[in-house]
Amino acid sequence: MSMSGENEIRAIVSAAKEESVELGLLVETLAITGARISQVARLEVADLQDERGDHRVMMPSSKKGHGLKKIGRRPVAITADLAIKLRTAAGGREPTAPLLLKPSGGSWRGNDHSKPFARAVKAAGLDPGEVTIYALRHSSIVRQLLANVPVRIVAAGHDTSVVMIEATYSRHIGDHADALARRALLDLGEPITGNVVSINLAS
Repeated sequence: MSMSGENEIRAIVSAAKEESVELGLLVETLAITGARISQVARLEVADLQDERGDHRVMMPSSKKGHGLKKIGRRPVAITADLAIKLRTAAGGREPTAPLLLKPSGGSWRGNDHSKPFARAVKAAGLDPGEVTIYALRHSSIVRQLLANVPVRIVAAGHDTSVVMIEATYSRHIGDHADALARRALLDLGEPITGNVVSINLAS
C-alpha cells in the first residue's frame, strides 16, 4: 500500500483511461476525493452537485466500524473538470442510479477494479504489488497535510478520525505543524542597520 507522488498519480490515471473510460473515471474520482473504493462505488447521480459552481459530490460515509452504522453523506469538493466528466457520464440516468459504472454497464462491486487497476499501475511503470488503489487515498491525505489543511478538516473530508490521521501520518503532520508554527515565531534578531550601503542604479 505504497504512497505515490503527484506525477505517479497522473501516470496511473492516464493508464487507467487507456484501460477503459469507465476505469479512468473511477480512478480519477478516487484520486481527487481521496475516498475509499466502497464509498465511491455507492455514489448516485443525485450526489453530484455542480449547479451552483461549487463542484462537489455528496460522498456516502464508510461502513467501517462495529455494529450497525448509519450511512450519511458529506460534501467533498471536486474539480470543475471532474464535475463535467461525471455529469457527462451520468447522462440522463435516474437520480438514484449509480454515478460510476463499469464498462459492462453494471455497478462497481467488491474487487471488480483489482485486475484492471493493477494493469494500469504496471502500464504506468509502477509495481502493482506495492501500489494498490488505496495509494490514491493516502496520497490525497498527504497532499492536504502538506498544503497546511488543518488535520481535523483532512480527517472529516476523508471520513476518518484525527486519531487515525495522527497515528498513520505523524511524519507529515510534523512537517505540517512545523510550517504553521514557523509563521508565528518571534524574531528577536537585531534589525540590519549601520553599514548598509545603498546601490545607486542611476547611470
